[in-house]
Amino acid sequence: MTTVGLIGSGNIGGTVARLAVDAGYDVVLSNSRGPETLTDLVDSLGEHASAGTAQDAARVGDLVVVSVPLKAYRAVPVEPLAGKVVIDTNNYYPQRDGNFPELDSGDVTSSELLQQHLPESRVVKVFNNIYFAGLAALARPTGAADRSALAIAGDDEAAKAEVTAFLDRIGYDAVDAGSLADGWRYQPDTPAYGTLYSASPTDWQHPTPGDADTLRAALASATR
Repeated sequence: MTTVGLIGSGNIGGTVARLAVDAGYDVVLSNSRGPETLTDLVDSLGEHASAGTAQDAARVGDLVVVSVPLKAYRAVPVEPLAGKVVIDTNNYYPQRDGNFPELDSGDVTSSELLQQHLPESRVVKVFNNIYFAGLAALARPTGAADRSALAIAGDDEAAKAEVTAFLDRIGYDAVDAGSLADGWRYQPDTPAYGTLYSASPTDWQHPTPGDADTLRAALASATR
């Protein structure tokens, strides 16, 4: 059985963990405060969930989700993630992360920074453009008429195929947005960010499905 490691178990990480457990995966959760702080979440997820350190999650996970603030990306373990597919859920928020000149200039994307930090890993960007409550509520079986799609970006085609299969199993279609350099198309302040899955631009508490065609159109209309 595939094990999903989670480095960061907040709103998005915890939601992905729950979707993964519901889909039959084992999960190992971690955060910056220590495994003892994850007891309640692990208990709520049941016997297929456990907690450890970031090193544990990186080592044990066949697929690893990194869901930490961008300012903390250099703390992500490097060696145990070599050769693995790493899902990056992150966004750049200067008010939280401080300023990164290379991101402000558009020279690189936030996922490219993580890929540079993890040179032997295969990074795929996903889950960054949907509110966690929507991510939890909109999962649907394969083929459902109201199934939502999530954008993925990465430089490794095999890694993107693996992430596409993971998304399908937890309840989502995937739309390939291109390379990590193309990940800006669904970062904050783009049409594909957030409101695609909400009832209105100010109402993220009532999720609405965003299908693949709608997502493709939003990605295509993005401007820098």
